Amino acid sequence: QVQLVESGGGLVQAGGSLRLSCAASGRTISRYAMGWFRQAPGKEREFVAAIRWSGSITADSVKGRFTISRDDAKNTVYLQMNSLKPEDTAVYYCAAASSVLLRVNIRDYDYWGQGTQVTVSS
Repeated sequence: QVQLVESGGGLVQAGGSLRLSCAASGRTISRYAMGWFRQAPGKEREFVAAIRWSGSITADSVKGRFTISRDDAKNTVYLQMNSLKPEDTAVYYCAAASSVLLRVNIRDYDYWGQGTQVTVSS
């Protein structure tokens, strides 16, 4: 199993930036497709970005503003969020999928972190 712990969330003004980190333990993240999801109040959890050795993918709603990256040596995945908007306010979750392919569906992910709150003020 792999354990995931997110950090880096907080309160930021619109137009600002945050970098989320997801530290993994138990197994190396090189075995997994890693993803970021978010859930706003009253809404379903949605895909944000995913990364595998073969590449990465981001949701259209954050394309050009958010970047996912990974540091296998540190067993950590990052989500750099720039030009933040109030509608980006949500709890952000890191997840790992036992897959050689990039995954965008929640049900494809096996392990989840506890989430970190991101609040963007207008």
